[in-house]
Amino acid sequence: MLKKLATLTMSLLICFSFLVGCNKNSDNNKKIGLIVSTLNNPFFVDLKTGIENKAKELGYDVVVLDSQNDPAKEVSNMEDISVKNVDLVLLNPVDSDSAIASVMIANNLDLPVITVDRASNGGNIVSHVASDNEEGGKMAAKYLAEKLGNKGNIVELEGTAGSSATRDRGNGFDSEIKNTNLEIITKQSADFDRTKGLSVMENIIQSKGNIDAVFAQNDEMALGALKALQDANINDVLVVGFDATDDAVSSVSKGEMAATIAQQPILIGEKAVDLANRYLSGEKVETFAPVELKLIEKK
Repeated sequence: MLKKLATLTMSLLICFSFLVGCNKNSDNNKKIGLIVSTLNNPFFVDLKTGIENKAKELGYDVVVLDSQNDPAKEVSNMEDISVKNVDLVLLNPVDSDSAIASVMIANNLDLPVITVDRASNGGNIVSHVASDNEEGGKMAAKYLAEKLGNKGNIVELEGTAGSSATRDRGNGFDSEIKNTNLEIITKQSADFDRTKGLSVMENIIQSKGNIDAVFAQNDEMALGALKALQDANINDVLVVGFDATDDAVSSVSKGEMAATIAQQPILIGEKAVDLANRYLSGEKVETFAPVELKLIEKK
């Protein structure tokens, strides 16, 4: 009888230890979801790296889903991630209008959302982490005005229609250009894509003459535009990008691109995770967390 009782007691202790261990693992396995607009862009790859590195440091697992620049897939990703036991979602929207549907899905499930780099035009979010894109656009305009002696014809390549980055960078650039004698002779979208930047710029070269500078709202489009200009043996046009990706910074250092406005995607990612951690720890957090910009030109 005593032997059976001892065996039963030992079994209960083992079960209790197992349950305690399971609870401990549950507490340690904190999860953050990341829905990224596309991983076919080095900027967002760096953003993801910053998020994953900071999450690891703070003890979070990260569930990453790629929307592949498709608003419908973004909505599907939000539905998918909501059943993966994440504590919070970091959402990098495809565009700011379509993001509303994704944010609303999370709101209905009481799943907190922090938008990263691009904002949502609706729904309830905890905070937005991004560079001051409007100020960056102004920096680009001021730079071109200085380099061109406040006179010249500008081509502006715009990003994805409806994204907050496109809107804010464009607003900043256009408002500052109005304070100069520079003229924007055409504005066309190339969807933040290098290949589209190349083809759009090829068409502009054919239809517009006397181009003094190109402002592209990201570096991928700027590098595409630069290739089009090089292929046309046009070497005296100033090309300014935005993001300071490795390829763009290398191009600036070689004297090909004139300049790029330096976002810091890794820092943006790190700041987003830090903000998420503070919120999940019960702290009150700011509704907008800006990350500093700077202009990079050849030294």
